Parts: sequence; structure tokens; C-alpha cells
Amino acid sequence: MTEAVDRTALVPPAERNAALEAARGLGRGIKGGLTLILLLVAWEGFARSGAVSAFLLPPFSVVMERVWDDTISGDLPINLWQTLYRMAVGFGIAAALGIVLGILIARSRAARWFFDPIVSVAFPMPKIAFLPVFMLWFGLYDASKITMIVFSAVFPVVTATVTSTTGVEKEMLWSARSLGASERRLLWEIVLPAALPQILTGLQVALPVSMIVAVVTEILMGGAGIGGAMIQASRFADSPGVFAGIVEIAVAGYCFVRGIALLRRHLLAWHQESSEPSTV
Repeated sequence: MTEAVDRTALVPPAERNAALEAARGLGRGIKGGLTLILLLVAWEGFARSGAVSAFLLPPFSVVMERVWDDTISGDLPINLWQTLYRMAVGFGIAAALGIVLGILIARSRAARWFFDPIVSVAFPMPKIAFLPVFMLWFGLYDASKITMIVFSAVFPVVTATVTSTTGVEKEMLWSARSLGASERRLLWEIVLPAALPQILTGLQVALPVSMIVAVVTEILMGGAGIGGAMIQASRFADSPGVFAGIVEIAVAGYCFVRGIALLRRHLLAWHQESSEPSTV
């Protein structure tokens, strides 16, 4: 027993913490996987029990057969690419615009005077109400859909950037200025690193919003994409096709949310939150 304790004591604390975190992450992954498996088994069993018609709730196995057929035929890659393309472009524009605008509002009185009322009014509004306007302005193709995504996703990024930038400790800024730091160095070396965790939180909120709006605009406007394929299947009473779209969106959304969470941990490896257990 003494020998075992001595060997454990020789392991560096950082490696020991990394091993514990990996074990915790594996445990959470197993629990999450079991929950998902139980849910899918319940779906399959309930759909085949006869309590509900197959039209209203097709079995999960039938839905997966449809996903496989769409993959083999090439419909799924094409539709998924269209949806992810619009989502990625809209999210990228919203992220860049939101961060720049948020920093401008936080650091400029004139910008705050002009934009603060606009953000305060527009942020709680249902953005989808502007879709008919964008359709009139930009037509029925990608321009109006991407504009709708940008308009919906930019506000979480703006508010997170403003809040985090204005929340930087004043003592740090005063100390840097007293040492002769320019405003540019102040922004890049103090303000942005201190605000980065909350800015990333805003981006984590904006990403699923971008995917939701991409699918909704496709459902409402039609055309290629997962949402367009779902509404087309609904018009022809193709229940497995509708549920296949739901499964495809769920898988793609999980991959993106998981990806941005991993990116956050990589970018914030220096931050104290990287030593805390991950919930993703």
C-alpha cells in the first residue's frame, strides 16, 4: 500500500488532473450515450406497439433507412451542404460584425448613444418577422436567407461583447495606461483576452441560432436544404422523410455545438475555466 501511495505521489499534479478529467469525461459520455440509446429504443418500441400510426410516428429503424437511402442517392449530402453553407456564412458574418460592433459600442460614447437603443429594441424581437421584408429586398434565394441568419445571430454576439468588454477591471486599464500602453495595445493585450470567455459564450449561443434560422427559412421559402427537403416531404405525406430531416439536423447541430465547445477549451487553455469539469 505504501509503495502504491508513493508512486501516485510521484505523478505530477497536472498529469493527475488531466487523467481525472479524462475519466470524468468518459463517464459523462457513457451516461449521455446510454440516455440517448434508451430514448431511441423507447421511440422504436412505442412506434411499433400500435399505440400510434406509423404515419404520425414512424419507427426509428424506418427513419434511419430513409437517412441511408438519402445518403446513397446523394440527396442528403446536397441538402446538408446547402443548409450548412448558409449557416456558416451567416454565422461568420454575424460573429465578425457582432464582435466589432460590440467593441465599438463599449469603447465609444457616440456609438453607444446610436446603437444602444437599436440593440435594446431589436434584441427581444422575433427576428423571423423581418423575413417577408428581406424576401422583398433580396429575393427568394440565398441572399435573403443568409441576411435573416445574420440578423438573428448578431445580437447575442453584440450583447456578450459589450458586457464583457465593459466589465474589464478598471484597475488593469489604469495600470496599463500609466505604463504607457497605447489604446491599440490596451485593446489587443488586455481588453480582448479578458473579454474572450464571454465573447465565446455569445458565439456558442449564436451558432445554434444560425442553424435554427437556416432550417426555418428553408421551410418557409423552400428550395434546396434540409428544411426544404422536410417541407417537400410533408407536402407529399412522406412521414419518414420529415423525421429523417429532424434526425439529420440533430446530428449536425450536435457536431457543431460540440466542435465550438472544444474550440473554446482550446482557446481558453490559459483560463481558470479550463481546469473546471466540462459539461459538454
